This record gives sequence, C-alpha cells and structure tokens, in this order.
Amino acid sequence: MDGPGDILRTVGARFGEKTALVTATRTLSFAELDALSDRVAAGLVARGVRGGQPVSLYAQNRWEWVVAYHGALKAGAVVNPVNVMLTPEELAFVLRDCGAAAVFTSAEQAPTVLELTRDLPELRTVVAFGDVEGDAAQRSSTRPEGALAFDELLGGDDPVPHVTVDPDAPSTIGYTSGTTGHPKGAVQSHRAVLLNCALTATMHGRRPDDVVVTALPAPHVYGNVVINGTFLAGGTVVLMERFAPGEALRLIGEHRATLFEGVPAMYAMLLADPGLADADLSSLTRCTVGGQTIPLSTIERWQDRSGAPLIELWGMTEIAGLGTTHALYAPPVPGSIGVALPGIELRIADLADVGRDSPVGEPGELMVRGPIVMSGYHGNPEATAETIEPDGWLHTGDVATMDATGHVFVVDRRKDMIITGGYNVYPAEVERVLAAHPKVAMVAAGPVPDAVRGELACAYVVPVAGTDPTEEELVAYAGEHLAAYKRPRLVRFVDALPATSTGKIMRRELIKQFTP
Repeated sequence: MDGPGDILRTVGARFGEKTALVTATRTLSFAELDALSDRVAAGLVARGVRGGQPVSLYAQNRWEWVVAYHGALKAGAVVNPVNVMLTPEELAFVLRDCGAAAVFTSAEQAPTVLELTRDLPELRTVVAFGDVEGDAAQRSSTRPEGALAFDELLGGDDPVPHVTVDPDAPSTIGYTSGTTGHPKGAVQSHRAVLLNCALTATMHGRRPDDVVVTALPAPHVYGNVVINGTFLAGGTVVLMERFAPGEALRLIGEHRATLFEGVPAMYAMLLADPGLADADLSSLTRCTVGGQTIPLSTIERWQDRSGAPLIELWGMTEIAGLGTTHALYAPPVPGSIGVALPGIELRIADLADVGRDSPVGEPGELMVRGPIVMSGYHGNPEATAETIEPDGWLHTGDVATMDATGHVFVVDRRKDMIITGGYNVYPAEVERVLAAHPKVAMVAAGPVPDAVRGELACAYVVPVAGTDPTEEELVAYAGEHLAAYKRPRLVRFVDALPATSTGKIMRRELIKQFTP
C-alpha cells in the first residue's frame, strides 16, 4: 500500500463480506465499501476531477462520508475534510484557499455550499448526500438545484480509474481550527496518513475481532485514524453521527464493542449519564482518549466502571493524527500521553531557546520530527517556516515534560497559559484538581481580566445533577491541592461548556459566553 486510498482495496480482498462499518442507516461490508468507493472514484473522474485536485467533504459522520473519502483518494484527488462547525464565511475561505474541484455535503447544507461556490474557478461538482428514495424523477425534484445526488453518482457506469500515487505526494489538506486569523491547511502526504493509521493500530493492538464505537468526527485526524486504523486491522467501526452519552452506552452493549474512543469531555459525560449504572461495558478491552488533557480522576473512574484500561494519546492536524500513545501491553503510566510512535522523534525544547533541550523533567515545548510531519501549510510558506524548523522539527505549541523513559506529560497549551501577577498558571492543572470534586461533572478554566494582577484564573463548572456546590467550597477545595497563585479566584456555574466538533473544550470561548 502506498497510501490510504489503497486501504479498502487491500482489506476488501482479504475480509470480503465481513462487516466493516455500522451506522444508524446502513451496515456495509469491506467488499461493499470497496465497490461503492470505486463508483465514487469513477464518477469524479468522469466529471473532470483531475489527479492532485482537492475534493472537499463537508458533512456529519455518515456512511456516505467514509465512501466519498476513499473514492476521492482512489480518483487520485487530494481529500479536504472540513469541520462541520465552520461558519459559511470560514467554509468559503477553505474551499477557495484549497481550490476545491468537488464538494460532498448533506442535502440540508447543499444550498449554502452552492451559494458559496458559484464563482470558484476549479469547482466541477457539488454532491449532496441524502436518503432520498424513489425513481430518478423523484430524486431530481427533491435534491437542491445545481447539486448532484450521491446515489446518482453511485449509479453511473463509468470505468473505475486505477491510479498509482507517489507516497510523498499530497493526500490530504486538513485545515486547523483558525483560532487566530484564517485557518491554515496542513498538507499531509499519502505516506504520513497511512503510516499514522498503521502505527496507531499497532500500538493499540487492533485485531479483526475488534468492534470500535466512536463519535469522533471523521474530518478530524483522530477520527480518521480511528476509522482507517480499524479498517487496516479488519475490525468493525460503529460510527455515531454525533456523540450522545446514553446512545454511546447502548451501542457499546448492543454491539459488544471492544473499544470506545473519544475525548475527555465524552468520558465525563458518560460517567455523569443516568444510564451508566445499568450499562453493559463488559465487552470493552481498552479505550482511548485524546484531544485534550484529561484529569486522572476521570481516568480512574472510567477504568473502575468499565474494567478496561484508558489509553491516553496525543496528536495534531499537522502530523496526520497521533504522535504519541501507549503500547497496549506496556506498563501503564497514568497522566502521560505516552511515548513516540515507532520511528518518530520527540524532544522538549527550551521555551526561550528552541535550539536547546529542556532538562529531564523541566517544562518546555514539545516538538516532533519524522515521516508523519506535514509538508507545510498550503500556499503559506511564512506560516510553514514559523512552524517547522530548517532541521525538520515541528513546533506543537504544547508545553510538556519528558521523563527518563521517554514518557511525555503535557502541561498545557502554551497559548492557553494564564499569567496572574507574573506567575504562570496552566488551566489543565486547575481542571485536574476540580474535576476530582464529587459535585463537579465537567470543568474548564480560563483567564478573566484583572486591573491589579493582569489576569485571574476562573473555573467554569457544570455541577453533577442534583448537587449544589458553592464557589467558596470549590475555591477552598482547590486550595488544598494547588499553590496559592494557581487556585481559581472565581467560579462560575454553567449548564454546558463550549466545545468543538470533536468535543474539545474551547477555552477561548469561555469568557465570551459567560461574562455577566
């Protein structure tokens, strides 16, 4: 295999009619996924999509998304997976910036996409997903004007292309969240994406008898690695359209899932769900968590209830997925994001001098180098030069420490740091402590302005149902576990925390949403 576009052809030949993908609307075997993605590839080429042109995917998790992803790669196109939470303005920027030749989206979103793409010079086709039944005339009358129905694309009889790719050529352009300015498109090679899926599957011991329940968004690199890493091993993916804790618990029991994979907020919600007491989690053999730091108390509570180890991991768009995790059978190191994937280099750089390493155990910036690192930001050589050093080391923006065995411990995001009275306070430290309080279901910390200290740490707390914690109670609790300068000075009680499509808490939105 030279890239992710070869996955279905390879595993389809090996596993045939074995179930590969389960969604709320359809169950597909490996052979069916392979055949359907062939039809997508043929349809795209017939409509003028050329090798190396970007094909954008803008929709919630669904079986059509997975088929379109592999079909685009089989056509020799570059996949552009788009976060469904982007605003129309952000979506328009991404489609224009990458030069999309085709866009796959839902029937509901198609009118917006068509309006945004009317003057894109390279655009050939907008394809609308949807479960429209009936004959061709009925389908034509219900689809958005100007869009091609997905089932019409599948129903063509165009010849299937047989594309050979250069492993170092672009496979994917994955746009970052764009927390400052416009999003940046990380260009990932075929080798980087395939290698990340394969190495992750190896570290987590994936097997053909695995059944993975996940609601991680398919456009996100974590979601992509979960889906395609499982396919590589011949396992089955049970894909939720979006996360709902009660439904996730039900699917784990119904499908006798061996893995659940998610972000910290999902585990906090599962532990707080009323259905947890009666849920059957006995089939789980391990779970994974990434995307953000997770309190040790949450890990311990989930492992106690599920009986399965919770394997921490770390990754980012710029490395096509994971950079670190724990090997399944290695001794656990709670609180660590693990060690480097095989063949990948890590270092902790001095915060003031990137050319120097921080001493063992001292915080510095986590940096990564190896074949999974992006080739650069699409059309943005300045941002690329700022992010990748001349010797290949990628800046991650994460402050971390490394112990003598190579295990990495993330302190926090460098740009999320709260500076109060000249002291550095990392939100993750505050969150880890307060998450262990029995009346706290979820918590996030962020800065609020202060005329004297510059910033104060504020904790935003979702209480456990049926409890009534007070600000004084939680501040006092934090004071028992944190240095005086680290403890939150304010606590605001909220019903929910702002989150990305992956479930990561958006700390920068806290003050915007909850300032009185």
